[in-house]
Amino acid sequence: MANTDREAHMHPSNIVLLEFHPERNDLSPDKELRNGLSVALRMGDTLWLANDESLSIERLTLAAEDSRGKTSFARAHRQFALHDFLQLPLPPHDEEGKRINEADIEGLASDGDYLWLTGSHSLRRKRPDQGDGVRRTHKRLASVSADANRYLLARIPLVRQDGGFTLHKEATHKGKRRSAALLRGDEHGNELTGLLRQDEHFGPFLAIPGKDNGFDIEGIALAGKHVLLGLRGPVLRGWAAIVEIAPVDDGEEGWLRLAPLDDEGTLYRKHFLDLDGLGIRDLCVQGKDLLILAGPSMDLDGPVTLLRWPGGARPDKASAVSRDMLEHVLALPFGQGVDHPEGISLFSSHDGREEGLLVVHDSASPSRQIGDSTLVADVYPLPPRRKKK
Repeated sequence: MANTDREAHMHPSNIVLLEFHPERNDLSPDKELRNGLSVALRMGDTLWLANDESLSIERLTLAAEDSRGKTSFARAHRQFALHDFLQLPLPPHDEEGKRINEADIEGLASDGDYLWLTGSHSLRRKRPDQGDGVRRTHKRLASVSADANRYLLARIPLVRQDGGFTLHKEATHKGKRRSAALLRGDEHGNELTGLLRQDEHFGPFLAIPGKDNGFDIEGIALAGKHVLLGLRGPVLRGWAAIVEIAPVDDGEEGWLRLAPLDDEGTLYRKHFLDLDGLGIRDLCVQGKDLLILAGPSMDLDGPVTLLRWPGGARPDKASAVSRDMLEHVLALPFGQGVDHPEGISLFSSHDGREEGLLVVHDSASPSRQIGDSTLVADVYPLPPRRKKK
């Protein structure tokens, strides 16, 4: 992962103002939608976003840049509830109706026909609160739970509408029928976690919470008909991992199953990457390459780095990717306790001359928040792929 003389663009080249509907911005009395964005995906003038503590996908529509070409505006917020499309294990709220049974949405990708999405598939450990005594701190740190809706790996049909895109549970175009579907599972896991429990690398980590270097999916990308899942954890001796699978229609409406990746019947493939101890926080396809947002696997502020894996969007066998096989693209800024880069998407200028990278943040700082429901997201220029010597 050798650094180059064009190593880092530390400052954004422009911004995007994300304008959410005030009535949909409040997730709970103390949580706002805009403050915890975990994913972003641009498709033309449509911008898809999600908060990892919600059960919905958010759609904004891009408007023209300002006269200087430095600010874009994303408005016309529409919200799509996942329960309208998918048979999730848990209802939207707990029995008391107070807590959202979140899906912990950590990845979005599209092949033009479907919007693909993944939850973290991770366990959760309670965090001690400020002022907790010894006994309560110990009790909280021993409390580990599984949120069944986090075992989310699904696709929802995309339909062109009014120059942009919308989501339908079912869609038919030119005689081809498409439908929303979820990888088979229940409140204890899904087909993927069932396989990985026997895996020599990942099996032991499925019983460990994500923030403790346990199993935690935080990125999704499409490689032809295959799906790449980037893991925040576990990180093994400094090596992060991507799991490759091939979800296909199951025999029953609304469900997916895992198909073999090759003639040998392999149901998943592993790619290990030496990221200097960092985990994967998001994935983004750029041509045949794979952009990797890398950050701490544990509950830490930074560092956060954007890397390019040349050819990584078209893997054809298991991989072990050493540092010198990766290109260092950007070192992204991060705050202390705020502004953690979480989601990335390609974001070209309106004239198409400049290719950039949109970055959205978890724990957005007050300086990013405008009014009651608007958020500032950053766009960074992307240097071209390094030429081979």
